Amino acid sequence: MHRPIAILSLLLLLLHGAAALAGNRFVVLSYHDIQDDPQGQRVADALTISSAELVAQFNWLRAHGYRPVSLDDIVAAREGRRPLPDKAVLLTFDDGYLSTYTRVFPLLKLFAYPALVAPMVKWIESEAEEIPYGDKKAPRAAFLNWRQLREMVDSGLVEIASHSYDLHHGVTGNPQGNRQPAATTRIYLGATGRYEDDDTYRRRIRTDLARSREIIARRTGHTPRAVVWPYGSYSREVLDIASELGMPITFTLDEGDNDIHHLTAIKRILLPDDARLADLVAELELPARAPFVRVAHIDLDYVYDEDPRQQEANLGHLLDRIKALDINTVYLQAYADPDGDGNADALYFPNRHLPMRADLFNRVAWQLRTRTGVDVYAWLPVLAFRLPPEHPAAGLRVQREAGANGDAEGMDYERLSPFSRAAHEVVREIYGDLAKHAHFQGLLFHDDAYLGDHEDASPQALAVYREQWQLPGSLAAIRRDPAMLERWTRRKTETLIYWTQTLAERVRYYRPGIKTARNLYARTVLNPRARAWFAQSLPAFLEAYDYTAIMAMPFMEGARHPQRWLRRLATRVLQIPGAAERVVFELQSRDWRRRQALANSVLAEQMRLLRALGIRNYGYYPDDFIHQQPDIGAIRPLMSLSDFPYPRP
Repeated sequence: MHRPIAILSLLLLLLHGAAALAGNRFVVLSYHDIQDDPQGQRVADALTISSAELVAQFNWLRAHGYRPVSLDDIVAAREGRRPLPDKAVLLTFDDGYLSTYTRVFPLLKLFAYPALVAPMVKWIESEAEEIPYGDKKAPRAAFLNWRQLREMVDSGLVEIASHSYDLHHGVTGNPQGNRQPAATTRIYLGATGRYEDDDTYRRRIRTDLARSREIIARRTGHTPRAVVWPYGSYSREVLDIASELGMPITFTLDEGDNDIHHLTAIKRILLPDDARLADLVAELELPARAPFVRVAHIDLDYVYDEDPRQQEANLGHLLDRIKALDINTVYLQAYADPDGDGNADALYFPNRHLPMRADLFNRVAWQLRTRTGVDVYAWLPVLAFRLPPEHPAAGLRVQREAGANGDAEGMDYERLSPFSRAAHEVVREIYGDLAKHAHFQGLLFHDDAYLGDHEDASPQALAVYREQWQLPGSLAAIRRDPAMLERWTRRKTETLIYWTQTLAERVRYYRPGIKTARNLYARTVLNPRARAWFAQSLPAFLEAYDYTAIMAMPFMEGARHPQRWLRRLATRVLQIPGAAERVVFELQSRDWRRRQALANSVLAEQMRLLRALGIRNYGYYPDDFIHQQPDIGAIRPLMSLSDFPYPRP
């Protein structure tokens, strides 16, 4: 008698859990200007779609079970007052175009759809005939006035959010004059050759957001609780400022759906210029899949020149080449290594600990992103920073076991010890300085992040082995016991991973959306014993990073049969579930043993082999854009992500 009741109760509980889960998720659509003739009536550079297209999209949402909700519905769901419906979607309209009132508002009333509107306050306040629209001018008549905004808000269908008072423009972000988002850029002050300091920057952002909030509240009678970041550009710094001002909910242009419990940086789907219904359907209905990755690994040392004109010419060659390759990722050197030993002698960004060879990284990364559309990963050492001799942390280095072959001077890299808290703080500050002064999309952790089976024997490392890991203070004793060797190797691997993750966390304070990649020696994949030689592990890396960049370089490894070696490496990787989407094969375009460029045909054949084996992601190092090596004609058909046999316009 009781068993059917128990089963029914369990089914009801499961159904309630599924409903609760469905009520936790929502997507947000980001619209801008709406025009009946988008090509003829548009504000210059505005993202514009037609009224007919917006009607078609609203009809499609209704016909396919999508339920537009308000921001208040989302907050209520978070507070447990009422769940969101299945397929909940929030409609947002940015910038405050007049069409939000003349074309969108009637449709909202017709469909009974709520929406969030985020006007630029300075534009609405302006009484001039033209307003500064980014770096251009736009007619004031193309934007809303306060009466229209009050009418929409008073209808109950529209909530107003801050889009800032005057942060919807670029500010000078480097000595070369690039204009970068005002909300997340320290202004470069050309008159002094310095950057805006932290206190001045934060005061500028706080003053702007507070002014926006006060004016909206006074003009509409409704105090905004949300910020829509101009250009979708934000940082944890500005999130904290907005929250302190009473606007803890903010909207970005990061991609993806959302959870009701995470409203500090809400993702949105940006509808592109002249978007069609098919674009919306693809965003909402097609399953997301990791993109194929094609990488060119770039030495910034090749761009640098003491002559600024030659340096700009070098940058032009790089941009032309990356554009022609039609790839989506660049690993870009952020440190200077003119002697080619892999150690960071200086940096290409302002920082507290090493000389700055040139303030160049931000310039090149920004140009690559805006001119070629690639994701730029800042490539930095993890441990191999050659600090000035007088620096307090200069001596806190990895040490070899006494009597082992080689010494600190003979190592491939002169590495700071990952067991030193003082060294850790120095490197964290270097990474933070990079993120504060540059815009980029990812981090590539250099191949210097390893510890051999005779390392680290520094005093700080030995103390950790004895006091925290309960291991002998003798590395030789550890190696003699297979179980202790395995545990020691695993803990060192974890230590290096923790070190890199704290560096990434520091960067995310300024650049929250960055992804991570880490170089891995191929020998650790091909030979299980090699994990102890490097303290590296592919399975551990797959859990810790967005991508693992395997150094798939058979000539560097001395392979007698390079193609056979690559085939074996690829086979090992593909045996690991999920690895295909998250491993990048980094091929070599130069034979360092022979000190000459690899033949184009050899590199192309290696790429063909990887593709035939089912490898999704690959690239090469180095790209010598000055001497056009490797030849674009040979590798472009294998590197390009275009669907066509010719470059995209």
